Amino acid sequence: MNLLMKKIVFLCTFFSVCHLFSQEDAWVFLKDKPNYAVYLESPLSILSQRALNRRARQNIPLDVKDVPVNASYCAQLQNATGITVLATSKWLNAIHIQGAQTAINELVATYSFIDEIEYANKALNAKRKRIKPPTTKHHTDKFANQVSELNYGSAETQITMLKGDYLHEEGYTGEGMQIAVIDAGFPNVDQLDAFERLRTNHKILGGYDFVNRSTEFYTGHNHGTNVLSAIGGYIEDVFVGTAPDASFYLFITEDAAKEVPLEESLWVEAAERADSLGVDVINTSLGYTTFDNANYNYSYSDMDGETTFISRGAAIGASRGMLLVNSAGNSGNDTWKYMGAPADAAAVFSIGAVNATRAIAPFSSFGPTADSRIKPDVLAHGQSVFVIDHVSGNPKTSNGTSFSSPVIAGVLACFWQAFPNLTSTQIMQRIRESADRYDSPDAQYGYGIPDFKAAYSAVLHTDEAYLMERIAISPNPVADTVVFTMNTTHSNQLSIQIFSTLGKKVFEEENLKSKTVDVSQLPGGVYILTIKSGTYQKTLKLIKK
Repeated sequence: MNLLMKKIVFLCTFFSVCHLFSQEDAWVFLKDKPNYAVYLESPLSILSQRALNRRARQNIPLDVKDVPVNASYCAQLQNATGITVLATSKWLNAIHIQGAQTAINELVATYSFIDEIEYANKALNAKRKRIKPPTTKHHTDKFANQVSELNYGSAETQITMLKGDYLHEEGYTGEGMQIAVIDAGFPNVDQLDAFERLRTNHKILGGYDFVNRSTEFYTGHNHGTNVLSAIGGYIEDVFVGTAPDASFYLFITEDAAKEVPLEESLWVEAAERADSLGVDVINTSLGYTTFDNANYNYSYSDMDGETTFISRGAAIGASRGMLLVNSAGNSGNDTWKYMGAPADAAAVFSIGAVNATRAIAPFSSFGPTADSRIKPDVLAHGQSVFVIDHVSGNPKTSNGTSFSSPVIAGVLACFWQAFPNLTSTQIMQRIRESADRYDSPDAQYGYGIPDFKAAYSAVLHTDEAYLMERIAISPNPVADTVVFTMNTTHSNQLSIQIFSTLGKKVFEEENLKSKTVDVSQLPGGVYILTIKSGTYQKTLKLIKK
């Protein structure tokens, strides 16, 4: 190659690199959502019936955050000179764009619907929060070091450590629960025998590749396949995930080849999709602190649960009634030892890692958050934990909070299956309270290793209001015997009274001895049945034939 040609190649490369980094990432926050009331008057136009049912169980009303970003605003920005629209978020009413700084700055003066613009490069924002960036590290393969009556096989320790086997024995294996796994890819999930049980029983409900805007989601990095296996994998007598009968949506938001702010926006898009579908639990084994462009790096002061775009989105996702489970991170041995985003969000259940002997995994990231909250929340097996290899389809050991997170997520789904009327916030608190360091949490252990059997018993024996809500009677109308649906161990604490419609007591039994009451002696008609337990009371209408 002659000297002139070398200069031309050098200049082309130089200007290509300059152009790459002259393109800034930014979020455009919009002022409003015109005609939002029209959407709220037709809830099924924005959320599935399952999503609405989940909201109703937790008394969560719809609001303007559930309404899509205005399509006209998005189109106008897409048509703006020098601007590329990359993603949108209805929850944050924001549009992720890319363009030269001059082109982005012109938008505010041009479009009156823009409230503010926030650059991923914090130095370009008017208000600076960052004190100093963490140690800069160029991106490499971020996953390189992530390595009923059931015979759990190699997965036994990771399940029994949490007493997840007790929930399974009680019949709670995730049936009826929906889990979204948001990750980097799911190659061979459509082929491996370890996922045949999911496929045969139609437990994979769908998915989407947000990175490539593609409906093909059995692709990408194998990290997501490994993560999914910890929850839903099944090989008889060889390996069982923590929620083998749950149903799944598989979403790709992470491009393993690079680390860019767009991945935060894609994650929020996926979480919004999960919410609209009615998903109960989201597992995310991802976290964000540094990027390929060091100007976008976060500092520890940004880990307050309210600064990063992804953590703000996660907080809104949790407010919709979903349970968001996130790996704390694998930076415990690094100069940057803290959790990443969105594990810093207060409403996100952040999971650290231990080994099979319950000792902390040295790589497990530390808390607290920048605003001094306890993180991680709890711990699970994540060092030398078993997952399914995406090539051979056999169990293998791997390391990372990437895997302790789905181990917990699956057991949480089983626990919520047992107590569907508890809110997501109540579920998280019950599990924290069951953990072995609840009374003395620290920066790396958080509240410690949870005991799901203890949490289950605590709800059954101490949550009177919940138990009263769950009590039902049948048949109704009744001929001779009323049958009560309730917890057996709780029945002898109940008192039953039956009143006529005129208020006269016609039947009473203290300390109910069984789940049945003989009412054959009562004349036909309508009665009021009152059930009491301590200070709690429930009233039902009883029709006697």
